[in-house]
Amino acid sequence: MIYFDNASTTKMSEQVMEYMYGFMKNNFANPSSLHSLGFEAEKEITRARKIIASAINAEPEEIFFTSGGTEANNTAILGTAEAYRRRGKRVVTMNIEHPSVTDSFKELERRGFEVVTLNVDEKGYVNIDEVEKAVNEDTILVSIMYVNNEVGTVQDIEKIYGAVKSGNPDCVFHTDCVQAFCKHPINSKFADIITMSGHKIQSAKGVGAMYVKKGVRVNNIHFGGGQERGFRPGTENSYGIAAMGKAVEIAIANMESNFKKVTEVKNTLLKVTDILENVYVNGDSEKGSPYILNLSFEDVKGEVLLHALENEDIYTATGAACSTRAKEKKKIVDRLIDGRGASAVRFSFSADNTVEEAERVVESLAKNVPLLRRFVPR
Repeated sequence: MIYFDNASTTKMSEQVMEYMYGFMKNNFANPSSLHSLGFEAEKEITRARKIIASAINAEPEEIFFTSGGTEANNTAILGTAEAYRRRGKRVVTMNIEHPSVTDSFKELERRGFEVVTLNVDEKGYVNIDEVEKAVNEDTILVSIMYVNNEVGTVQDIEKIYGAVKSGNPDCVFHTDCVQAFCKHPINSKFADIITMSGHKIQSAKGVGAMYVKKGVRVNNIHFGGGQERGFRPGTENSYGIAAMGKAVEIAIANMESNFKKVTEVKNTLLKVTDILENVYVNGDSEKGSPYILNLSFEDVKGEVLLHALENEDIYTATGAACSTRAKEKKKIVDRLIDGRGASAVRFSFSADNTVEEAERVVESLAKNVPLLRRFVPR
């Protein structure tokens, strides 16, 4: 089996699985319990919080755990907007965000906020001058993702942060770092809120995290107990948090070597553009994330090609897993170059993937694409 759908989810690593199992077996108590077993479980949450904070140059008390990236994005956007709505009702985002962000902004629009959605260029980059122009004294929130989940475009977050603060120093800047976390360098100095997820880094599903800079107000959107200092009440997913902490520890230690490894895998797969005609890179083939490669194969439907590859035990995607069942979603690829989305296939990698796997996929594409093109009406 060749699994090239890691942007959807990654396979949990053996190290993380063993660590999580050991914790589940020996630290099953509720972290909020006052007895020693509860204290031992709470210690593991504290450990994970410190690891995640260190990974992005933050303080442990600035990290809050969630059920995943979607909840973190919802909370970051809705919670911030409600916290600052008396200051203004203008919020800014871009048109190639993850559905958990775009749908949150749609909800803000329903609540009476003025939503400004910036377009991107053909490679997926937002214009930084346009970001600055969109920010005025009434702007309370800007949300721009770091690494795009479908085409891998890497935004210049440091410059965007500077543009936002230049336009309005009090404006809150949020960045969705789900696809960047533990793969690209992240510095909390250039964001007010950062959202992260566990299952994209070979950890468990059902756990994520938020960085909220000291002094930034985010209204909680859940109510109940006092967990996470009242910000995100409910019994903590201590097993998932333990796994995420371990996964981050491993990924950060190997981030540079993993980056080089997946770059080789991506570059090997890119050779298909030399073998086949009319194959196009969606995004930036040179400066985009090495973890994601989105290709359009002219005269071939992406979904048909996906299943042709699946028949050879090769697993890919046609877009974000969160969008595949949403009928109204326009593919991000079509927002870059209209018409390419239907023929797009996303290949996404992890440190487990190899150059040999990429070579096998190239061979499969070189065989299947010409066959599928024969069935296109002329």
